[in-house]
Amino acid sequence: MFWVGFNAFVLILLALDLFVFHRKTHVVKIKEALLWSLFWILLSFAFNIFIYYWKGSGPALEFLTAYLIEKSLSVDNLFVFILIFNFFQVPQKYQHKILFWGVLGALFFRAVFILVGVALLAKFHFIVYILGAFLIFTGIKMATSSGNEDIDPESNPVVKFVSRYMPITNRHYEDKFFVRLDKTLFATPLFLVLVMVETTDVVFAADSIPAILAISKDPFIVYTSNVFALLGLRALYFALAGIMQLFHYLHYGLSLILVFIGVKLVISEFYHINMVFALGVVAFILTTSVILSLVFPKKEKPIVPLPGQEENPEA
Repeated sequence: MFWVGFNAFVLILLALDLFVFHRKTHVVKIKEALLWSLFWILLSFAFNIFIYYWKGSGPALEFLTAYLIEKSLSVDNLFVFILIFNFFQVPQKYQHKILFWGVLGALFFRAVFILVGVALLAKFHFIVYILGAFLIFTGIKMATSSGNEDIDPESNPVVKFVSRYMPITNRHYEDKFFVRLDKTLFATPLFLVLVMVETTDVVFAADSIPAILAISKDPFIVYTSNVFALLGLRALYFALAGIMQLFHYLHYGLSLILVFIGVKLVISEFYHINMVFALGVVAFILTTSVILSLVFPKKEKPIVPLPGQEENPEA
């Protein structure tokens, strides 16, 4: 009953979002994005209070910790979304629609990953150690990578498949994903952008879902925390798109969180880390990484003059 009711509630919210509040295509301003972000965050906290009175303080803490981790990891998605939109030169007024359908697809894939993951953990306990080691490896890999990898659609296998079996137009047709030209159905670049967003989220889910499963084994807690983090992802994108480059230490904070959760999972059989302590560690790492990013801003690379321009700065 709770699964059906929750999903019906989410679908109603999404329908209102697309067909009522964003019925007309428009550029999402920062003020509008901030208000929507506040709405989704308050709604998530309200649901957390519901979990507290329904299941108790333990599951409520698990939900809050899982939500915070998923919300934090989703910031990395936003950096990639910016690169994808810039690469395909997507007009800002069409970005909300792409993110809406991207989130809808992500909800389906996340549900599949969570149900499969919970079932595997229940049947094969040793997978706990594999997931823990995977999270530690992922955290170290994230810390040693630049976090600003270039977007190459031609290397995406799903994009390759679409391009091979469906003609693609070389320009946008407003906010349409498909257009019929000379009785032939073409996919537009916006459809390729949607494919890139969906496949990128699947890759990120491979990191985030194990991290959430390390917090809770309750599929309802894992799923709902994921859903609420994803529902606010679009508003968060438009609210932070212009300033996300400021948080350059957040990348390292997220990697440290993944390592911490991985260690928690590996030693869970021998030593239980209190959920309140785990939540405090996650909050501390996030807060510290944001403060460090603001206190020590990223230095811009100096512009090296071309040969012959040293004498004439205006050249």
